[in-house]
Amino acid sequence: MVAFGSRFFWIIVTGPWYIDAMKETTPNALTEADILDHVISPHQPGMPPEFARAILDLRFDQTALKRMNDLAEKNRAGILSASEHAEMEKYMRVGQFLNLLQAKARVSLSEPSSPL
Repeated sequence: MVAFGSRFFWIIVTGPWYIDAMKETTPNALTEADILDHVISPHQPGMPPEFARAILDLRFDQTALKRMNDLAEKNRAGILSASEHAEMEKYMRVGQFLNLLQAKARVSLSEPSSPL
């Protein structure tokens, strides 16, 4: 699987390996992403355009993409070790954080007063 930008993050957040990883948590457990959602308010504008554009340019590098894909494959195969599972969760949390920031950046740039 090769993907770039927010499309990749969407795959991480909703992909089958994420669902498998989340089975161990309670259904209504508060996550870091839930807390950050209250801090970042991704559905409300407010980021300066230059900052928003810089946030939208942030991406995982090729080394991280390869590692995430390797972890996803191992998880699908059921051979992910405990330490690899913890590593996978770290990548997911960073991806979720970046998703929130990029959502706010997109909303901020879509304001009529913000030049694209």
